[in-house]
Formats: sequence, C-alpha cells, structure tokens
Amino acid sequence: MSFPAFPPTSRRPDDGPVDVWILVERHTLLLDLAGAAEALRLANQALRRRGEPEAFRLRYCAASPTASSSVGLMLAALEPLPALGRRDWLILSGRRHAHPDDPATGPAEREEELRIERWLHREGTALLAGGEGRLLSICAGALLAARAGLLEGRRCTTHHESLDALRAAAPGAEVQANRVFVLDGPLASSAGITAGIDLVLALIAEHCDEALAGSVAQVMVVYLRRGAQDPELSPMLAHRHHLHPALHRVQDAICGDPRADWSLARMAEVAHVTPRHLTRLFTQHGGTTPLDYLRAIRLELARRELARGQRPAQAALAAGFSSDQQLRRTRRRMNAPA
Repeated sequence: MSFPAFPPTSRRPDDGPVDVWILVERHTLLLDLAGAAEALRLANQALRRRGEPEAFRLRYCAASPTASSSVGLMLAALEPLPALGRRDWLILSGRRHAHPDDPATGPAEREEELRIERWLHREGTALLAGGEGRLLSICAGALLAARAGLLEGRRCTTHHESLDALRAAAPGAEVQANRVFVLDGPLASSAGITAGIDLVLALIAEHCDEALAGSVAQVMVVYLRRGAQDPELSPMLAHRHHLHPALHRVQDAICGDPRADWSLARMAEVAHVTPRHLTRLFTQHGGTTPLDYLRAIRLELARRELARGQRPAQAALAAGFSSDQQLRRTRRRMNAPA
C-alpha cells in the first residue's frame, strides 16, 4: 500500500505525538472504536513514509483490564482510567446498551458506569477548559459525555436514534440533528458509527494537514461526507469521493506540487491517459474539470497566504499564479470570494 508524497505538515515535530485515549466500556461498539483508531494508525503510517514523526499515540483505557465488545470479542490489556494531559485527546464510543436505564444494565455494570462518569466529569472538564486537547464522541458516546455534565451550553450531535435521549440527558445543550459531525471548540461529536471516521479525518486535517487526511480517506475507501449544515470541504479534500486510481494519481501530484507548471497535457501524462480522456474522468468521477481542480487548489493556497498577511502579489506567486491579476481573474472565473 503506497501513500503519495505531500508537502510537510505545519505541526511542530518537537511537540511529540498526541496521546489519543480511547475509552473502552463494556459492550463497546467495535466499529466505533476501530474506525477511529484505524484512521489514526494510517495517518501515522503515512507520516512515516513522508519521513516525518508520528503524530498520534493510541492508548486504550477502561474501568477494568478487560472489556467485552458489541460483537462478543474481548478486549484486554486495557490501561486504567488516566489523568489526562493538557494536549491529550479522549474518544468516547457508543456501546450496545448506551442508556443507564436499559433493563440489560445490571448493578455491577451500573456501578462501573458511575465510576467512569465521575472520572470523565473530572478529566473531561479540565480537558475542555484547557483548550489544547480534544474530547471526541462517536455515535452514542455523546450520552456518556452528557451524563458526565460536559455538554451543557455546547453544540453537539449523536446517532439519529439517540437524539431525543441526548436532549433529555443534556437539556442545556444545543443538540443538532442531520449532522455528520459538529465541532464546538475542543468538543467534537459525530453521528452514527462511520461518521466517527469522518470526524477523525477532519481532525487529522486540522492537526496535521488536509493532504494527509485525504490520503487516509483514500486508503480507507471512505467518502468525505457533508450535510447541508456541515462545514464545507477544503479544495484539498473535495472531489476525492471516488475510487479511480488514475484520477487520484493526478490529484495527489497536484496537491503535492500545486505551484508546478501544470498543463492538461502534463496532468494526462501523470494519469497515463489522453488529455481528452482525463477531462472525461474528472467530470465523471470528480465533478469538475482538471484545470478547475488546479485553480481551486491554487485559490485555497492564495487565500491562506493572504490570511497570513501576505500582499496579493506575494500570495499569488506563492500559490502558483503568474501575477495578482491572474489571481483576480481566476477568482472571478471560479466565483470565489475575494
């Protein structure tokens, strides 16, 4: 399995990897846990191939050294509930019996839940107050965060079947329906199961870079979804919801060196197809044209340079435009905001 070469991340190597704690409860939904963990593992693998240090250290904690999963698989060698560091991430996944009043929840299980809730209230409150760490909930994991008192006054979401339960558990929260995920400062919540992968990909893009998140999405063969109210995808991640290897090759090459002297003919050489066929592939599978894709990437780079305080002429050259006049013309052509 190969990963494309991308520009280096803006993450400082001396920061070291972030400890990502995944809380494992009894009957945890294995797909919630594994999807998020696999995305982070693949991100580390891609970083190593780029000659960069790993960004994430995966750790698994629980109230007991072992825990059963939703499919009966036992998970072992789990670490005790930790004191979280200020930069740590904590992931809460759903579980088969997510509601404390579920008749299948016995006294021992309830006592364990209360212990977890007390720990989560203490550590989660500090994590959210610090601002450098992240608290992530996947699927019905938001219900645990609500019972720990962490969602009051916050925007959040959960699996569509748990929305009413979440509103009841956190009456002061702004529970949002029909969302893939919701970001509210250091709190991040997602809808059911595979939406947790979308959320983790978004955080990989934020913590490392969008090209890295795009490569992980490509390897996992996932579609980077957004609803009407969700944040728009960056051009670095847009138009990648397809499985065509030649198209991904061209997009990887453009993202890896967007300032190069790209022409339709040169893109076609990368894809090993004719220019006409490449245009057809982009339109059919990517929903855009090759040159419009290039323009969108360069406009995004120029926007970032301008946001950093660069003058228009400097930003244009840094993004691969020949002049600020060409930048303005491209903006008008693409109906991009100034």
